[in-house]
Amino acid sequence: MSRNIRVEALNQVPLEQQRIELVERKGIGHPDSIADGIAESISRALCRAYMEEAGAYLHHNTDQGEIVAGESRPKFGGGRVIRPIYVLLVGRATKEFEGITFPTDAIAVEAAHDHLRRTIPHLDHERDLIVDCRIGVGSTDLQDVFRPCDSHVPRANDTSFGVGHAPFSETETIVREVSRYIDEDLSKRRHMIGQDVKVMGLRDGDRITLTIGCAMVDRHCAGLDEYMDTKAFMKEEIEALCRRYTSRACEAHVNTADSLENCSVFLTVTGTSAEMGDDGSVGRGNRANGLITPNRPMSMEATSGKNPINHIGKIYNILSSQIANACVEQVDGIEECYVRLLSQIGHPIDHPLVASVQVLPRAGVAFDKVRRSLEEIVDGELDEITCVTEKVISGEYTTF
Repeated sequence: MSRNIRVEALNQVPLEQQRIELVERKGIGHPDSIADGIAESISRALCRAYMEEAGAYLHHNTDQGEIVAGESRPKFGGGRVIRPIYVLLVGRATKEFEGITFPTDAIAVEAAHDHLRRTIPHLDHERDLIVDCRIGVGSTDLQDVFRPCDSHVPRANDTSFGVGHAPFSETETIVREVSRYIDEDLSKRRHMIGQDVKVMGLRDGDRITLTIGCAMVDRHCAGLDEYMDTKAFMKEEIEALCRRYTSRACEAHVNTADSLENCSVFLTVTGTSAEMGDDGSVGRGNRANGLITPNRPMSMEATSGKNPINHIGKIYNILSSQIANACVEQVDGIEECYVRLLSQIGHPIDHPLVASVQVLPRAGVAFDKVRRSLEEIVDGELDEITCVTEKVISGEYTTF
């Protein structure tokens, strides 16, 4: 059966030539990212348990969840959390299958704790955290859709769409890499740097301004002088990193809400603002490509926690970015590529209702000469759509 693949040329100004570009990323310790990370960790843990016990991935969606902020009293040298962070786990899962009973609540709670131990190392799980599981049983109709069709390809559990784009702009790349650099490098070199990081990028013409919010951990900070020294260290390191990715002028500002007159700074006990007033929700943060990009088409779907077998809100949002990148990498002369995949509930996921590819050819490139190549790439990626499932479960594909 042929697929409905539509490839068209765009006539617009490339993003790099537009004057204003905005890009945002919420780091792993931001309350919204905590909610996403927990939801995704639970989905992966359920998949592993289902496969081990039943030999199949069973119906579940854990893409609902809330982080309810606690209350803390941080201070230089070490403060304390006085009201725990409350984590509510909700969603749906298969709890019984062909005589097998699954301890889904226990799996979910353990996965939540495991994720938080990996990402928020200063959090005391005994005193400063409450994890409450209220995961229910999935809809019978959706469990039926979950079963493969005759082609052994799962059927879509929703009528929904996914979107992706490629390549990343310089500003998008910088925002993503700065966030990773703080998480994976700077926080190891200076333990004061916490995990709750938000990077907001503005490109105005050829000038890039980064506004960075970064929680500092109080027990590793002796006083205001050390705090200010760490801010200056971060600014210098981040601006040096930016020069690897752009020749544009780039300036970083760290914790601009600090008030030295009132000695009010972004100081935390645990390294996340979830301890002191910032709530979080699944799907409210980064999109599936790890960024929030208002200059690009985006889906509002919560990708994290959706089952990776037939939930279009996850699979198509991941696959659309993968297709866009493949098109740019394999076809010469493509300035920008945008992919939209639309499903119909109950139909095989490898046959979307439409696979729309929009490309902005470089000057002098004849669109008709690349159209067929693009159609073949899309067709080939859809042929391999079930590979997305294993790569999501193994953690090769991230969702936020």
